[in-house]
Amino acid sequence: MSLLIAAFLISGLSSTYAQKKAKWNEMEEFHKVMSNTFHPAEEGKLEPIKTQSQEMLDKAMAWKKSTAPEGYNKKEMMPLLKDLVKGAKKLNKMVKANASDKEITDKLSSLHDVFHELMEK
Repeated sequence: MSLLIAAFLISGLSSTYAQKKAKWNEMEEFHKVMSNTFHPAEEGKLEPIKTQSQEMLDKAMAWKKSTAPEGYNKKEMMPLLKDLVKGAKKLNKMVKANASDKEITDKLSSLHDVFHELMEK
């Protein structure tokens, strides 16, 4: 009997773990752009965000519109996804308007924070 209970618990845990690790393609695609732009910006290199701000916006919008895979609660994430899109729009406009490097860096940093909040959900 205890072997049966142990098997059931392990099965349930691995199922829960698999749900948390489900691949959400649109999230992964956004993460690639964020990673390719944020980390260089930390070192003062803003060329990546200046050339990829539109792509970041496109990926944020695609993520917001996508269907969440099993294991994610998109309804719970939606307010942050809306903030992510709003922030990406603002950042893209700032880049196109030749905002200062500090303004761009600050906006990218706040967008990175929103992304990490989403990752915690």
